[in-house]
Parts: sequence; C-alpha cells; structure tokens
Amino acid sequence: MLLRHIKLGLVALTALVGATSCLDKYPDSAIPEKDAMQTFADAEQHLIGIYGHLMNSALYSGYLTLLPDIQCDLAYAVEGNSNTYGDFWLWKIRPTDLLIQDVYAQLYAVIGACNFYLDRIDAVMARETSDANLETLDQYTGEVYAIRALCYSELLKCFCEAYDPATAEQQQGVVLRTKYFEKEPVRRASLYDSYKFVLDDLTRADELLDDAEDTPNNYYMSEAAVQAIRARVALYMQDWDTAIEYASILIDEKKSTFKLADAKTKYNADYTFFDYMWAYDLSYEIIWRIGFTETSYGSPLGTVFLNFTKDLTYFYPDYVPATAALNLYDDADLRYSGYFAGKEEGLTIGYTNGLDWPMLVKYYGNRNFTDKLIFHVSMPKPFRLAEQYLIRAEAYCRKNDFTKAGNDLTALRKMRYASGGTLNVSKNNWLQTISDERVRELYMEGFRLHDLKRWGREYADLNGGYSIRRTPQSCSQPEGSSLKITPDNPLFVWPIPQHELESPGSEILPNESNR
Repeated sequence: MLLRHIKLGLVALTALVGATSCLDKYPDSAIPEKDAMQTFADAEQHLIGIYGHLMNSALYSGYLTLLPDIQCDLAYAVEGNSNTYGDFWLWKIRPTDLLIQDVYAQLYAVIGACNFYLDRIDAVMARETSDANLETLDQYTGEVYAIRALCYSELLKCFCEAYDPATAEQQQGVVLRTKYFEKEPVRRASLYDSYKFVLDDLTRADELLDDAEDTPNNYYMSEAAVQAIRARVALYMQDWDTAIEYASILIDEKKSTFKLADAKTKYNADYTFFDYMWAYDLSYEIIWRIGFTETSYGSPLGTVFLNFTKDLTYFYPDYVPATAALNLYDDADLRYSGYFAGKEEGLTIGYTNGLDWPMLVKYYGNRNFTDKLIFHVSMPKPFRLAEQYLIRAEAYCRKNDFTKAGNDLTALRKMRYASGGTLNVSKNNWLQTISDERVRELYMEGFRLHDLKRWGREYADLNGGYSIRRTPQSCSQPEGSSLKITPDNPLFVWPIPQHELESPGSEILPNESNR
C-alpha cells in the first residue's frame, strides 16, 4: 500500500485557535470542511495526519508515557533539577495543570480526526471505482477505529477510576464523541458504556484488518495491535478469560511473527537482540511503535533522565531510578545493563552536589538519531510482546492457575537472564511477584500509576497499607522524597481539566481530584 511507503509526519494536524474546549471540532487544513476528504488520496493523507499527531509530546513520546511512572515510586527528583514534571512527582496535580490539559486535549484531538475520517469515508468509498482502492480503504478504516479505541482507552486509564464490574454502570467514564459534524451532549458516559464503546471499536477494527499486515515494528495499526489492545483492556476490566484469549493469540498463534527479544544472544558485534531493540527501536518483539524519522519525530523521552545536551559533556538528570526499583534486578538479569548505566560505563554526572547514581539509559536515543546529534529520541513502543506475557500471567493468577502464570513469567525471564530466571508463583506471593516483574520489564513505559490504581487496597495491604512509599536517597530533592500515598488518594485519577468543566454547554462532572 502506498501509505506504507510514505514517511509519516508529512501532513500535520492543526489546532483550532481560540477553542474553549478540547472537545471542539478542528479542521485538518485550511480547506473548507465540506470540501475536505473527497478522494482516496485525501483519505490516505488524512490517515497520515492522524499517525503524525500521535507523535505529539503530550502522548507516547512524552507525558502519557512518563508522567504515570514519575508520579509513583520508580524515580527520584534530583536536588537541583529543573522541576520538569515537578507537580506530578510531588502529588500536587491541579485541574489547571497544563500537562493534564495537554494529555486530555491531544487525545481528543486524535479522536476528532478519527471522527472526521469516519464521517466522510462512506462518501469517499461510494465515489471510488477501483476495487484495490476500496480494499485499501477498508484497511485504513480499520486502522482509524483501532486508533480511536486506543485513545479512549488512554483517557479511561488516566481520568477514570479503576473498572469494577459490579459498579461500572454507576462509575463516571469519559465524554464519548462519535461524530465530527453533529452536535453531541458534553457529558460523561458511564464507565461501563465507555469501555463498551472501546470494545465495539476494536470489534469493527478487527473485522476490517487483515492479519497479513501483521509484522513486527509496525508504524501502523494491524490486527495484532488490535489484539494487544484487547488483551490490555480486558485486564483492566477484570475480564480474565478475554485477557488470556487475546494474549494467547499473540504469544502462541502468532509465535512465528512475534518473538521475545533475547538478551543473551548477539544481534551483531555491539548489541544483543534485547539491547538492539532499545538502541535502534527494532525487534521481533515490537507489535506497534510510533514511527519516527530523522526529520519527523516527537519529543525526546530520555531528556529528563539524561540531559546530555546541556553541555554535550556531562549528564544532568532531573530524575534518577529509585533504589527500590534498582534492587528488584538480580545479578543475572540482563535488563539492568540494558536500562541503567553510570560512571562505570563512562557516563559522568555533571552536578556539583556529589550525585553518583545509575541513570536510566533505556531512552538514551535511537543510534541513527544520535549519529546525527539528535539525542534522547527513542521511538515509543506502546505494545510489546513482553507485556502480553505479563497480562496473561496476571490473568492466570486471578483464575488461581499459578502454574501457568509461573510458566509465562519464567518464559519471559529466561529471555532476559544470563542464566536461570525460573519463577515460582503461589497464592501467597502472586501479586507482589507480578508487580515486581512488571516494574523490571516495563520500567518508565507508563504503567505503574494505573497498575497501583487497579490493584488498590489489595496491593497496599502487602506494603504496610500504602500504595506508594518514598524515603530519601542520595542527593534527592528534599520535598517529595518522603512520601506515603494510600490507595484511596484521589490523585490516582487525574482531574478533568478545569476549562472543560467551565466551557459553554459543558455538563461534565468533575473527579474527586478536581475538588
């Protein structure tokens, strides 16, 4: 397909200047709406624009990935840091926070672009005479449904309470915008209806997408990506059987397509398969990634952990890994050397405060970019096969099938360990075991806040009644280094942006964190 050969990001979406709400419509270009997206080529260009918008710094190449982990117990703010993301680390998030507004606005911006496409695509297809183009448009439409579902799932993770099947119909979900050209009430649907909407979109996407498009390292949505979303959403909905079903498709049925990256086996003289995945953003493990090029890329994920560009000599991290997180890796775990490095590896911290600490180098930057002096830019990888093993293992535990859970965790660890890696799971240790392994594997990929929220009191009871506990470590910023967060803290659910509550016609109910 032509789209697969076009570099993403050539077409940018534009924001509506002066809009009072993130839910307002916005045009994709200066072309009048009634004249936009008339042909196959128009539809293709619009889809390119949607993918380009996913590069935005508020989404996977920035806030959506980093903030949920920085807010928790995985990193410490360094004394003398730039205060980037400081309110999140301090748990002082407000409804007027610009980062919150950006995440909310950009997710709805992508949803708006998807709605525009879906409102126009039937007319485009009615005018199309080429069977090949019609088939391709079906594929494109499946991708759009998948992207819309993904964006709504992210809104649900960030701005809603954890899903409880017993109370979901009474819980607040999100504002569901399904149309671009028609006015719709600006009010939140129930959590049940919101998740049902996501599932319905994923069903439509699955019907339109062809598994022949399933390949590792996809820049575009495929059937495999839809299955990965289904598995994750099912886990969050406590639908253990469905989580197992879809994770199993990717792990077992598509094992000839997707494979875990081996941390022991050399890809080339310089990297193992695992290290190469982070150095060049390529692996048989990657189900879907955000497509960057050297001339079109999003925000540099690694900046706050490295800040090498300050003088191109030393590193000035805003955040360094928490001792508790580092201690989860044992000597045989090769993920440690892939994710963290310091003075022994030739990386010198430039602060004069005596900080000598391992830094996160997971997002050091794609080496094709660093060769061009573009630092700290890594392609986000929202869906990797490793997560599917973790999803299935947790779902097995919920069904008291601890043997199968242990087998999945062991299979993952054996690909990450120099030797050994076997893990036994039992009724008494499973939740802490799952939590620890998710930290080891998914460190700073944006899962921790949402994991702690959905585990709630169950996890806190294993840790002295607290979901999050921080104690000061070397050269950490005093404020925030001593912190205890209980599972009922309202800020596990981000506040709805204040201007959304106050915009004309809004019927949006606030979260408890808004008060």
